[in-house]
Amino acid sequence: MAPFNIAYELLVTRLENFQLETNKAFNFTASPSQPQYFLYKFPQDVDSVIINVVSDAAYPCSVVSVQDIVCPVYDLDHNVEFNGVYQSMTKQAAITVQRKDFPGEQFFVVFVIKPEDYACGGSVPSSIHGNVNRTWNLQRTKNLQVTIVPSIKKSVYVQAMFFSFLSFLSFYLGSVVVAFVHYIRVQRKASAGRLSPEHGSGMMTSSHPISASTPEGSSYGAIDESSSSGARQLSSPERRAPAGSDTDSSVEEESDFDTMPEIESDKNIIRTKVFLYLSDLSRKDRRIVSKKYKIYFWNIITIAVFYALPVIQLVITYQTVVNVTGNQDICYYNFLCAHPLGVLSAFNNILSNVGHMMLGFLFLLIVLRRDILHRRAMEMKDIYTLDYGIPKHFGLFYAMGIALMMEGVLSACYHVCPNYSNFQFDTSFMYMIAGLCMLKLYQTRHPDINASAYSAYASFAVVISLAVLGVVFGKNDMWFWVIFSLIHILGSLALSTQIYYMGRFKIDMGIFRRAVMVLYTDCIQQCSRPMYMDRMVLLIVGNLVNWSFAIFGLVYRPRDFASYILGIFICNLLLYLAFYIIMKLRSSEKLLPIPMFCIVATAVVWAAALYFFFQTLSSWEETPAESREKNRPCILLGFFDDHDVWHFLSAAALFFSFLVSPAEPPTLLDGLSLSFNLAPLYPHGAVPAPELHRGVPTLLLGSAS
Repeated sequence: MAPFNIAYELLVTRLENFQLETNKAFNFTASPSQPQYFLYKFPQDVDSVIINVVSDAAYPCSVVSVQDIVCPVYDLDHNVEFNGVYQSMTKQAAITVQRKDFPGEQFFVVFVIKPEDYACGGSVPSSIHGNVNRTWNLQRTKNLQVTIVPSIKKSVYVQAMFFSFLSFLSFYLGSVVVAFVHYIRVQRKASAGRLSPEHGSGMMTSSHPISASTPEGSSYGAIDESSSSGARQLSSPERRAPAGSDTDSSVEEESDFDTMPEIESDKNIIRTKVFLYLSDLSRKDRRIVSKKYKIYFWNIITIAVFYALPVIQLVITYQTVVNVTGNQDICYYNFLCAHPLGVLSAFNNILSNVGHMMLGFLFLLIVLRRDILHRRAMEMKDIYTLDYGIPKHFGLFYAMGIALMMEGVLSACYHVCPNYSNFQFDTSFMYMIAGLCMLKLYQTRHPDINASAYSAYASFAVVISLAVLGVVFGKNDMWFWVIFSLIHILGSLALSTQIYYMGRFKIDMGIFRRAVMVLYTDCIQQCSRPMYMDRMVLLIVGNLVNWSFAIFGLVYRPRDFASYILGIFICNLLLYLAFYIIMKLRSSEKLLPIPMFCIVATAVVWAAALYFFFQTLSSWEETPAESREKNRPCILLGFFDDHDVWHFLSAAALFFSFLVSPAEPPTLLDGLSLSFNLAPLYPHGAVPAPELHRGVPTLLLGSAS
């Protein structure tokens, strides 16, 4: 690289320590003009080894390569990548080598010092800025230490797989035990005459609904309307479905036609009351509403298939490129704990996602059992199942179970070759899980006005599209952050309006004129107290949170845009869940022991999971060489690292979170705590809906109203 001729001397010496030994550290020095390579032979009882290379200095940038015993040895900067497996390195590198990949059971370990540092994240070469290269005469020597240690044996793979599956099979066993205990309790109550034998929901019988908590002056149709509504649903021949008729029908599919029998003005009167009851927002035909929510389930299956297939194909291509080219800078593994199996370079990161799939399937089984029990009660015309508690719709629960399983599938796909380009695979269904949980919370007390599956999934599609644009343009382009922040703030305001007015404030070309009129009459002409005070408080807090996110993104422009959006979703979900629980307690509703256990378990497991999540083991925000500085050894069974433990704990935390999701009254495995056990003795018309008259859900961007 010198700009003029250089005189040099050639010295040939015998290399005394040419062969590396197992479990013995070897120190040496290398430079651009003096690359080093050594021989290693597999011992008889070793099938796989890990080559650990460390250095005290990050620079000069170096390359570590493992090559078969062939001539010539590619030990120059311009040809070191022509053969074998290689990594760029600053302070640390690790390469796992298997005996089966080298027929001669031996290989060369090659160390090359690069003449420039930009490949490892250093400064841009000075030659780019001018015609003269100023680094040719710098002293670029690096002290290195290499240690070759045996990797894990096959028995460790077997132990790790048994541990993974048995850990989550214990959840199945626990569910069966709780179901059996609940069955015994129900039978004892039935034998004592306090519960009808065929009714298994665990409710105490009562001939009169509890109505003492109905606020004075706010019983506008609370019990009478619901009773008549319930009577219409049970006795009206044109609306009552025969037993077992809850099947799909093109006539009853979701459409723009509103199935509420009341006229438009009646809806406006009901939904804008100061004090709302569950009966006010549960007036549509139960069968039609149930079919509306089943669309969530079928749509997410379609989305999962069409999304997952190209993702799987792409990551297989990534893995093939890594295996064929030997370039281990493509994927950001934790190389100190990356255990290969077959063509996969880091099988442990894939195996640890089995928990999401197993617990998602268990959740589907729980919901299915609950659904079957509900259908049987309907066939027997069980008045307590049909007329009491929260209306029972299971479509969103099924969708949540599928989303949890798909999160495991796509997280495993991402970890086949984790890098900046495919990180969105790991987060897409996280957005959907958070959105579906919020929709389920809202649907619990607002079954008639919750978002349709089409609008909800369309909103998720918009969010995922923004995430893709953020990956492409979110690094340095200010225009993208300005547009995104505007969309975020305007979306929050639009959703807040829909929530505050219970969907009766239409968003059209006249919205600005109506908004000005409302501001003039309520804020300027006379400063009146908000009609829905608690609802207003929630919306103000939610808007402040979302606007803070928008301003933070605009100012700091985080490089990890996918995690930034996920943070928005999670904060909104936690905000609404906290509000929901507070309003339950304010409305004198109880948290029974099993739901309370699930809440505590959720908090504890999430805290432990987040601890391991923030143990950064790699980072595609940096160069591959800089990312490897964060690599750490395995911490569990000699097979799993911190991120694998995050996978295990986050799967359990999501499962407990789903069990906390409010639903119908019965408890574990007669719902397995799919509920907060909300007021089992209230009929549909008498259950106060605290979040209806004291505030409504979160301000999630794009979650639809």
